[in-house]
Amino acid sequence: MSTQITLFDSHCHLDFPIFDGKLDAIVEKCGQVGIGGILIPGVNRDGWRRIRQITARLPICHTALGLHPMYIDSHQEQHLHDLEMALSVGPIAAIGEIGLDFYEGRKSEKKQLQFFQAQIDIAKTARLPVILHVRKAHDQVLQILNQSHFAFGGFVHAFNGSENQAERYTHLGFKLGFGGAMTYPRAAKIRKLASSLPIESIVLETDAPDMPPITCKQKHNTPFHLIDILKCMAELRGENVAQIARQTTRNVHSVLNLD
Repeated sequence: MSTQITLFDSHCHLDFPIFDGKLDAIVEKCGQVGIGGILIPGVNRDGWRRIRQITARLPICHTALGLHPMYIDSHQEQHLHDLEMALSVGPIAAIGEIGLDFYEGRKSEKKQLQFFQAQIDIAKTARLPVILHVRKAHDQVLQILNQSHFAFGGFVHAFNGSENQAERYTHLGFKLGFGGAMTYPRAAKIRKLASSLPIESIVLETDAPDMPPITCKQKHNTPFHLIDILKCMAELRGENVAQIARQTTRNVHSVLNLD
């Protein structure tokens, strides 16, 4: 398969400690199975340096820096200034992982909104795409994107919204991420979206070490499972594996301006 396809993992946390000491072997195997690109999103300021170190050493990897809504209690106003300053140092492919997460209620809603809006403004000034983390907040995120006149697109990580929301995101230049959740038969809504949305609007992701597909026999997910996610997508759509690999990789490249 590796001679026929080139895949891009649009969301993979290779900077997390569980991968320490394993990165060279991981990247070597990625090359063998046809994975030619990995985007590493930042979740808090303290992790940005590690991402920079990885992407500087391993050309397959690309940098995204952001302040994740699930870590909102640890973010400080100064970190937004630090993000602006970080943009002047070295190549950055995107701002992220940013967004709104109301899965466990809205006790931090005000601060989440503040940090999301600020990072959208930073990305807009820098003319960079964004990586969105959205749970129980798609309409609110879409409203902010529209009101901000944000025109640089990005990825909606682990998309699980409605077809209408999908259409609204794609109209704004976003691609929709599908990963391990799609491989579980009980995930009927996500599987329907994966099978029915235009392939031009879809990107593949592992979210490793999280969100393992049903085929994962380890305690954590890896970039290699992108192959299983690709195969699942092909089965759900009844389409050619190589064609899906080619188009989803093209979708990532178009958003990140890698062509």
